[in-house]
Amino acid sequence: MRHFGHLSPAAREGLFFREPCAFGADSPAGLLSVALGATLYSPATRPALADDVMKQAARGVVSMVLCLEDSIDDAEVIDAEANLIRQFTALADRETAADEVPLLFIRVREPAQITDLVNRLGDAVRMLSGFVLPKFTAERGAHFLEALTEAESSCGRRLFAMPVLESPELLHLETRAEVLQGIARSVDKYRDRVLALRLGVTDFCSAYGLRRAPDMTAYDVQIVGSVIADVVNVLGRADGTGFTITGPVWEYFRRQERMFKPQLRHSPFLEGRAEELRTALIQHDLDGLLREIELDRANGLLGKTCIHPSHVAPVHALSVVSHEEFTDAQDILRPDREGGGVLRSAYTNKMNEVKPHRAWAERTLQRAEVFGVAREDVGFVELLAAGLVT
Repeated sequence: MRHFGHLSPAAREGLFFREPCAFGADSPAGLLSVALGATLYSPATRPALADDVMKQAARGVVSMVLCLEDSIDDAEVIDAEANLIRQFTALADRETAADEVPLLFIRVREPAQITDLVNRLGDAVRMLSGFVLPKFTAERGAHFLEALTEAESSCGRRLFAMPVLESPELLHLETRAEVLQGIARSVDKYRDRVLALRLGVTDFCSAYGLRRAPDMTAYDVQIVGSVIADVVNVLGRADGTGFTITGPVWEYFRRQERMFKPQLRHSPFLEGRAEELRTALIQHDLDGLLREIELDRANGLLGKTCIHPSHVAPVHALSVVSHEEFTDAQDILRPDREGGGVLRSAYTNKMNEVKPHRAWAERTLQRAEVFGVAREDVGFVELLAAGLVT
């Protein structure tokens, strides 16, 4: 699979200076952690889940989480597990190539579900990429990660973990530092299997009886913004010790009564039918999502948890590396500039300082590999409009 792979070759050629690379479940972990993109969550109770997975793949989704936890009622768990076994078997029985199926993860409630589900899946386990581990702390997480190791041994297949950082102890100021250090030790021990760390911002808000409005981002809720900053500080460093940390869920997908003015400027949407696109985004409260995606990246997060298909295209469009970013990154990483120094960018609009900007440039080229590099005259609006084609 590849990002924007649902578009025709001609459409991709018109959009990309360098197209996104192909990847699959067996690709290196470092590549997959960057490639997750908009990870779409779905309740494990859906009766046509296998069909839903392939439908979303045809729309550009490359990673999905099938949820046995908060998205379903406690009384539904046993039936949902049985449904997952049926749906994974149905996917495995199709003639669809394995690389056409998104990376699939199961969000479990308890460690014992990991080994149990892997054993019950049988040969269909080849369709599974790993598990999402809720309310992860050092103590609770150790049991999940031990179960994952046991499941790997029993099925002979690499399985990834995506811990969700959402416990109240992580949010509370008096316990945050200790909890973060414990999480850091736990995930470092299983570094080869921890694909990404996910942020449970809804649970953070719940601890204080809060819910952000569609006019506001997670960063506008200061208590949430502070914990995101601390998580990135400890677990998202660019010195080789960090992990990919994904952006929080955006809860809104229907039009709400607005209190504040729209956050999308008119200027990027002035040509052709782009103004219609801007209006549609505002009507569906996606202008707030776009702002939050930009803030995610500015704060060191990559990819995003999504609960509605309409959120996928904006996340992917804003993940594509611009031609200007790519040019800057290549200039900074030229072999003849290893000694450092300062240079004017090729676009003549900024300073590129080789040593301080090196880590940014390396991350930018990683993102360019999986999301591609836009042509010089192609911007977010064109990428979004193309991504919305189904």
